[in-house]
Amino acid sequence: MGDPGLFTPNSVTWQMHGDPMMWVAGVRALYLQALHPRAVRGVIQNSDFRRDAWGRLMRTANFVGTTTYGTTEAAERAGARVRKIHSMLTATDPDTAERYGVDEPALLLWVHCAEIDSYLDVLRRSGFPLTDAHADRYIAEHRVSARLVGLAPATVPASRAELAAYFEKVRPELVAGPEARVVDDFLLRPPTHPLLVPVRELLWRRVAQLAYAALPTYAHELYGRPAPAPAVVTRRLRATGRLLRGVPARVRWQLPPKHILRAMARLGPDARPAPYKLGR
Repeated sequence: MGDPGLFTPNSVTWQMHGDPMMWVAGVRALYLQALHPRAVRGVIQNSDFRRDAWGRLMRTANFVGTTTYGTTEAAERAGARVRKIHSMLTATDPDTAERYGVDEPALLLWVHCAEIDSYLDVLRRSGFPLTDAHADRYIAEHRVSARLVGLAPATVPASRAELAAYFEKVRPELVAGPEARVVDDFLLRPPTHPLLVPVRELLWRRVAQLAYAALPTYAHELYGRPAPAPAVVTRRLRATGRLLRGVPARVRWQLPPKHILRAMARLGPDARPAPYKLGR
């Protein structure tokens, strides 16, 4: 038996993160994260977001995959790399000229909570079988991932109630500023080869619109762009979930970087993530 890693095959995280709706959830997280001006400013000022947004999305996916399905050593190494990069980056508030580090605990906490909330919201509404107890377990498990990026686990929400209280507290700080508009514009119209524009309009725009629609109502109000009623969005998420889950898992997992297949090779076929295992 190999090293099961930080989360292990018995965790809610292990089962959830193998679901294809995580990609929609990841885009929702980007929309939500962009509403915190100090956090999104750190992204925009330290990278050419429009040129490297795909790379950023893939690096985030790789980090999630490594910390979920990789060995303990690989996960700790990935966390150390993220902490080192963040420690060297700063951003400037254009209104006050204040210069601050992007690794401020408050900013790291916002990014963390926006991700966890997005993963939970999209997967639950799309039909992934999570009970309230599973959701609480998932949030508590991710005090581990919070530690990896530099947060003290005790300061991170560990239940749905604590996560909801956090969002209620932080909402007055949120605004759809100029940087959020850059993110919004990119997610709707990402740069692509002219020959691929029809594909972008047919497929990607639908993903981005669904992810935006899945945001909480206050986020729609801040962006100033309406969305369908929550019940309509939930039906669309369920339909999309059925479609994507119809693709055999072994086919989906062949996409690079193949974290799940490597974990199964290391731990054996019983390590295969599957929703039914949550009932055990």
